[in-house]
Amino acid sequence: MKKAPPEGRERFLREIAAQLPVDRIEELHLFASIRQGGNESAIAVVALRPELTEEGSEARRTVYRARYRLALKGTERGKWEMDITEEADAPTVTVDEVVRGVLLRAGDEEEPERLSAADLRAIVADEPWAST
Repeated sequence: MKKAPPEGRERFLREIAAQLPVDRIEELHLFASIRQGGNESAIAVVALRPELTEEGSEARRTVYRARYRLALKGTERGKWEMDITEEADAPTVTVDEVVRGVLLRAGDEEEPERLSAADLRAIVADEPWAST
């Protein structure tokens, strides 16, 4: 039996795309959602390329943490909370270290879903297919 997708996943990705410059997203690591106590929540780590890169300098990425909480039951049913926080300005290798750290803290064995800017655009597009 196939597991149903989290209710807040698409909304979460749409809001990330609305708040961050999608064309600069190098990678987005979306961790599996958790349902607990009538709420669904998830976290994502997003790495953005710099607007302009100087030749010869090490490529640094701005790393953001995004998270949401959606009330699925109770008097607050439907309540949505989401925030994006800039966490670091770091070399590319640091992004993988941040993702591993989140996995360790969460005690999660499942690798997060990794999305590129193109993947994100395809997911949040209004069209059910991509045109070529």
